Amino acid sequence: MLSLNRLDKSKKSELGQFFTPTSICEYMSSMFSNLDGNISLLDPGCGLGSLFVSVIEESLLRGNNGILSIKGYDIDDSLDEEIINTIKLCHNRLNGACDISIQHSDFLLTDIKERFTHVIMNPPYKKISSKSEHRKYLKENIGLETGNLYSAFLAKAIKLTKKGGEIVAIIPRSFSNGLYFKPFREFLLKETSIEKIHLFDERNSAFSEDSVLQENIIIHLVKGKKQGKVLITSSPSGDFHRDKQTNTMTADGLTLRTVEFEKVVYPNDNDKFIHVASSEFQQKIIDRLSGFTSSLKDIDIQVSTGPVVDFRMKADLSMNPKTGYNPLIYPMHLKNGINWPIKDSKKPNAIKLSEKSKSSLWENKGFFLLTKRFSSKEEKRRIVATIYDSSPVGDLVGFENKLNVFHSNKKGLDYNLIKGLYVYLNSSLLDQYYRIFSGNTQVNATDLRALHYPNRLILEQIGKEIKNNILSQSQIDYKLNKVIENMSDEKSKKDPLNSQTKINEALEILKALGMPRAQQNERSALTLLALLDLKPNLSWSDIDSPMIGVTPIMDWVRDEYGKEYAPNSRETFRRQTLHQFLEAGLVAYNPDKPDRAPNSPKACYQAIPELLRLLNNFGSHEWEKLLKQFLSKRKTLRDKYAMKRNQSKVPLTIDGNLFELTPGDHSVLIKKIIEDFGPQFVPGSELIYVGDTENKTGYYQKDKLKKIGVTVNAKGKLPDVILHFTKKNWLILIESVTSHGPVDGKRYNELKELFKDSTAELVYVTAFLNRKAMAKYIADISWESEVWVADSPTHMIHFNGHKFLGPYKK
Repeated sequence: MLSLNRLDKSKKSELGQFFTPTSICEYMSSMFSNLDGNISLLDPGCGLGSLFVSVIEESLLRGNNGILSIKGYDIDDSLDEEIINTIKLCHNRLNGACDISIQHSDFLLTDIKERFTHVIMNPPYKKISSKSEHRKYLKENIGLETGNLYSAFLAKAIKLTKKGGEIVAIIPRSFSNGLYFKPFREFLLKETSIEKIHLFDERNSAFSEDSVLQENIIIHLVKGKKQGKVLITSSPSGDFHRDKQTNTMTADGLTLRTVEFEKVVYPNDNDKFIHVASSEFQQKIIDRLSGFTSSLKDIDIQVSTGPVVDFRMKADLSMNPKTGYNPLIYPMHLKNGINWPIKDSKKPNAIKLSEKSKSSLWENKGFFLLTKRFSSKEEKRRIVATIYDSSPVGDLVGFENKLNVFHSNKKGLDYNLIKGLYVYLNSSLLDQYYRIFSGNTQVNATDLRALHYPNRLILEQIGKEIKNNILSQSQIDYKLNKVIENMSDEKSKKDPLNSQTKINEALEILKALGMPRAQQNERSALTLLALLDLKPNLSWSDIDSPMIGVTPIMDWVRDEYGKEYAPNSRETFRRQTLHQFLEAGLVAYNPDKPDRAPNSPKACYQAIPELLRLLNNFGSHEWEKLLKQFLSKRKTLRDKYAMKRNQSKVPLTIDGNLFELTPGDHSVLIKKIIEDFGPQFVPGSELIYVGDTENKTGYYQKDKLKKIGVTVNAKGKLPDVILHFTKKNWLILIESVTSHGPVDGKRYNELKELFKDSTAELVYVTAFLNRKAMAKYIADISWESEVWVADSPTHMIHFNGHKFLGPYKK
């Protein structure tokens, strides 16, 4: 694949575009159901061509001999050289059996007559003005009102797709709920069937190189097909790979479930919210709240962002209450109810009425409900609601901009209604739903408007049963569960929150037992619960120790906790969880027949009796004492790994001094660079810098670098090895590639900028352990750079230009 990031950040922001990582490109291409025969492919916002290249590769893997016609559009023409090279590579790959055309124009405003059998896309993400040409075009030509480039791109692409044609797109999840995207959802559901949806467990998984925290999904649609069941998959990250046995794309920890469409879009939902639950547990949460269908408008309540923007009204603010001033409420005042005023606070407590502030102050009467727009790490819930009862003295009140305020035309609400709303918003059930419903850690007024609520009568009835403003979490959850059970036949159903509680407790135990960070995850927690046969509705005193194999563990997790992992995840369970449990001495392997063959289908694991006795007491007053006794008789796996890691460090002697690099292939390659590459190609060079994955400043001759004009403050941007070839005054910048990328176009420009003041001329080198490792990155490597492969230490590969191992004049 090609270099993924040649644009500078300001231009990327301007265009709203982030290039798709290679493994995600490959996974997206694998989602197409049919890649047979002649294919006409559309790639709007094609960037460097990574997506359409992945479709070519996928079609070849499937044995397609048809002709591929590819049409790409991109508004940015600065990547012409890369696109031309991409097209050449594609023609060579297909022996000319393809027609590729790239047009540098605005996809939305371009008149396109052609229709396509396939679309693959990563559209730009950026809001578009209601008065823009784009909005006008969409309304006149597609009959759609939508306010973001990604939904506009997808809508036009759908219109350009032939009936029965397929669309695969990676897009933000924000379209799936809220009134803002309702017209787009209606259009999508009318024009296409949703075949597959892929979720990422972490918000930054899809575009991690760009530090993008937007929650993204990959969606597979078919134009004009009758809607059927939907396949929902999820993965912990965007690191996909091809399974050798099945020749399909997968990921470690991949889960999958097929659901009826009615579970994705509820038939009675006029807003057409798209619910995407990656597990049965999430589905039960959604189902449990599905009886609540009212909007805030239905119950005559509004929610607004606090109107006081303090830096615009500095002259009207006072640190302490005084005559003529009114209460000013900040998030800091929301702690166990309203805690106002706060003495010696860093924020003002009061605001006076003035020409500037009067439009931002509301009548201080009745009851308001306040939530923070930004929740802290310490808070267990995303939405934390507090009742404001107008008790602070003052005719008016100011609510600061980092609050959301529930009100009725800027006035307070009925007390019982507010109390009912307080219970609903603070419930554990709604918290879990919100995490499924929205990937945002911020909770804005728009997000709160998008939720469905109990009707007004139910909220008022809940409120009548509450005698004070502050309830414990168990009291809140009991009140809401009681309402849900009275509404339908829910008494016979398990409370889905029990499942999450058990998973959280298992995670707490794994941490307490000293398991490494890589085993403090949901997969390992569920494995522990399976080894103990601890179902969601049981307690820790009920645990058992069955002998159980890997596949039965996965089946148990599916049946009891509703999490179905892909069959090829067996090795992930074995190698990344059970192997560590065994090393930690928590389980026994084949206790019934220790000499059983390793590949036997009867291979099994069993929790040791000492672990059972310990965990029987989890949550009791004896727990801490028993845990300490248990750990005193064994080293934790975390300690063992740390010791093993220290023993495995890579020794490197520099100027007669011994340095120990972090164990791993990366450090082995660095050692070879210094001991093999240096003497062979730049003999007599001075070693300026050696990076280490644990300690970036492992060896750093800062003063020597300064003598040749270079001062670097951001050490993390340095290459892995720097050599100064004093004989020719060359500065050799070397990247050691084992898992991260080579000197590609982006890295070349970064290093060029970082060392721009160097009086020594620059040489860029990418080093690999072997040619197989190099093959993965061959298309990314920048021109005018060198490649050295450790298993052929006397050879050098040169990329373009008229020199071999030398700098290029500026």
